[in-house]
Amino acid sequence: MVQWSEKRIIHAPIDKVWDLFSDEQLQLIMPQLEKHQLVEGPPNQVGSKYAQQNRMGQRVVSYVMEITAYEDSPQQKRKDIGFVAAGLFQVSLSFVLSRIDEEKTLFVYSGSNRGANLVGRTLLKLDQQNSSQQEVEELMVRVAEAAES
Repeated sequence: MVQWSEKRIIHAPIDKVWDLFSDEQLQLIMPQLEKHQLVEGPPNQVGSKYAQQNRMGQRVVSYVMEITAYEDSPQQKRKDIGFVAAGLFQVSLSFVLSRIDEEKTLFVYSGSNRGANLVGRTLLKLDQQNSSQQEVEELMVRVAEAAES
């Protein structure tokens, strides 16, 4: 299993950062996401499900993503999601924003990627966090750059 928790202060108001995680802007910070379509429940509610297609190298992987936690208060925003990618990896992601002041937001991105079966567990052992850590860092940079521009 691969786990991470990264923090970054973003020099932008919490609502501006939070807008980047909306259905309309999600592909701006996740350019590998080729499809993001609501398929069950109201948008941005615990239990809502979205059909997603994500480009991984030359392959496009389709899966259903479910929102497992959601909070939208003036001081803190949170969206947790989970999905099984390619039948191999059980992925849990958490995006938490905390208001520091009018122009600063603490962004915490945490998650885990665990093998859903023997093949998935073997592939994760071979990777040893190299690609996962790079993807985490790239997302943190994209969010900061988009929010601070």
